[in-house]
Amino acid sequence: MAAGIVNLSTSTFDERVLSSDTPVVVDFWAEWCGPCKSIAPILGEIADELGEQITVAKVNVDDNPDLAMRYNVMSIPTLLVFSGGEVHKRLVGAKGKSHLLQELDEFLVSSR
Repeated sequence: MAAGIVNLSTSTFDERVLSSDTPVVVDFWAEWCGPCKSIAPILGEIADELGEQITVAKVNVDDNPDLAMRYNVMSIPTLLVFSGGEVHKRLVGAKGKSHLLQELDEFLVSSR
């Protein structure tokens, strides 16, 4: 079953990301960001395919600027990979699906 993408806010971030038992990919994005829109469907596919092993979440930087500042997000899209409540990887800019899967492979329970 597809887990889908979780939309986060300041009030839900810590509970959903820092307390998660599975790795969480957080996409910092904005409505006006072209590259953000281009990777959105890719992140949706990853969420559908790997939802049992990894959570994909989004944070709108315009609605939650405090979270962007907290994690030093200077440009978008920025993907932060959290594991055990800590940032383990930072990916800046739009990437293709194969590149994203390669970057996330170390966080997956079993190889595809």
